[in-house]
Amino acid sequence: MTERSEMKNWLKVRFIAGIFVTLPGFLTGWILWIFWSKIDDFFAPMYFQLFGRVVPGLGFLTAIAIILAMGTVARNVVGRRVLAWGDAILLRVPVFRMLYPSIKMLIDAFSPERRGSFRAVVLVQHPREGSWAFGFVTSELTLEAPGGHAEMVTVFVPTNNLYLGDIVVVPRHDVVFTGLTVEEGLRVILSAGTATPDRLPRSFVSPAYPPRR
Repeated sequence: MTERSEMKNWLKVRFIAGIFVTLPGFLTGWILWIFWSKIDDFFAPMYFQLFGRVVPGLGFLTAIAIILAMGTVARNVVGRRVLAWGDAILLRVPVFRMLYPSIKMLIDAFSPERRGSFRAVVLVQHPREGSWAFGFVTSELTLEAPGGHAEMVTVFVPTNNLYLGDIVVVPRHDVVFTGLTVEEGLRVILSAGTATPDRLPRSFVSPAYPPRR
């Protein structure tokens, strides 16, 4: 290999490494800037009427205040009833009601307060026997079949991305509990598997599944 090709390869490797290091920060900053500017543009006419001039950043602060206010309302009993009443109204809007329930359910499932809906990170044979996929246990049930009762678990298996997936109901003894936290399981999915530990399940995992809540 010539000195020129070695230099070219050196530059290529470090340039690619630099892209992967800087891109997350750049994209995060870009998304925040878009949010800042669009929100400011949305509230600008209202504040222009009040103050006679545009106040940069005031729209962004207004959006933060609205989000905090909605969070405060959602934390008390009366507020939850009001939000439930608002949901009922939205579900009556012809086209809106086709999308709103699914989007709300999806966001609720990944919100910090509803994180308990993912009870454990498991490996399940999917989509065929012998092929293992990461999934999240979301519930337990007893299946009453002609041959008797069977303890089952409901597993959410992400497919194309984290937000869409298959719901499979499998016998409890057919899943492997990895011992990963929900956050670690999400990291494995979002990293396309590159964050998978070298060994599963974790050595400290108890074979017994946590008792039902």
